[in-house]
Amino acid sequence: MTEDQNTGFSLDKRYVRILGRTSTGHIEFSFAVGEPELMVELVLPEAAFKEFCEANRVIMLGDEAPKGEGDAREWDWSLRDATKQRFK
Repeated sequence: MTEDQNTGFSLDKRYVRILGRTSTGHIEFSFAVGEPELMVELVLPEAAFKEFCEANRVIMLGDEAPKGEGDAREWDWSLRDATKQRFK
């Protein structure tokens, strides 16, 4: 296991949060390594998504990401959000 003894950060921990499904059946999801707070958004066909999750031995997260407080709320958005609303 690759873990920083000072921070507890582990490259072995992988996280997935399912965001939705496209009209073509692709799975939209967020993926993180080490810390679930910093995720990238990905889209894969369902079969490839299942393989991806098995290969990475992911920890599945709930539907909603926790919201930040105070100034951190300014950063509570995703690319999916950006396609639906206008930001400052």
